Amino acid sequence: MTPLAARAGDLLGPRHTTFVAALVTPHGAETDAVGTDVHGDVELGSVTKGITGMLWRDAVSRGEVAEEALLGDLLDVPDALGQIRLASLATHSAGLPRLAGGSEMLGRTWALWRSGRNPYREDLGGLLAQLEDVKVRRPKPAYSNLGFELLGHAVAAAAGRPYADLVTQRIAEPLGLVDTYVPTSVAQLRPGAVTPRNRAGRSVEPWSNEAVAPAGGVRSSAADLAVLLRAMLDRTIPGADALDPLAPFVGRMRIGAGWLTGPLLRRTVTWHNGGTGGFRSFVGIDRDHGVGIALVSSTTRSVDRAAARLLAEAGDA
Repeated sequence: MTPLAARAGDLLGPRHTTFVAALVTPHGAETDAVGTDVHGDVELGSVTKGITGMLWRDAVSRGEVAEEALLGDLLDVPDALGQIRLASLATHSAGLPRLAGGSEMLGRTWALWRSGRNPYREDLGGLLAQLEDVKVRRPKPAYSNLGFELLGHAVAAAAGRPYADLVTQRIAEPLGLVDTYVPTSVAQLRPGAVTPRNRAGRSVEPWSNEAVAPAGGVRSSAADLAVLLRAMLDRTIPGADALDPLAPFVGRMRIGAGWLTGPLLRRTVTWHNGGTGGFRSFVGIDRDHGVGIALVSSTTRSVDRAAARLLAEAGDA
């Protein structure tokens, strides 16, 4: 066990029995894993939204998507949703609810808590069919999984390929990531996939589904997350301007294309966290000090405080 894993374990506590960690500083990178190895892949959850934001900015730079593109230009959606700008989806300011599906999704959420079932079960066609009942509210900052589902699938439509392929071809392959992928069914999970577990330590269903993929479907490893952090810090990752704050969000936070920037333990950090039925994640960079941290645990117990402490300690070193 490396000093990184030992310190992360101390901060997380004994109930985090399986986790991966990556730390990047100006002096190098350190990776480790407990309960798996550095190539064991884990669910990043909503950290995926940051990757989707990068894919959007990359598509704009390629000329595939206009800066002011509307959702209806790319996906077959009801008229009210069709007038939403992709930029509004990327900053959670489109006036969309957190989820589509209404009362049915409430029942699925209960099934998640009761038996660990994945509440996201639609393919893209099923997601689009749910939109007839979605009401667009007054635009203001409001976190929306639905918004990022639609953003990612719209960018994928502009590129003429599924979202999962877009992640592989425009993020994983250019950066040399070997464990980063988007399974859209349980059958697509790789042999090294870490089992998701709930707060009590019981195994639950992985979140492997086409509809939710752009909002929470990317899996990665400690080894790949170290490469991702370095590319974020040196801005060699495609769509790097997604990291740059564009608009106010909540409290003292500002938001770029998915990525939040604001104070964290007296530092300015650009970050996103995530939670699925069996994982909690945090990926963040402190650009002023040239350090980055990724921490993902196979449990529904938060890793945010431990990750923030690791990042602050790295910046002080």
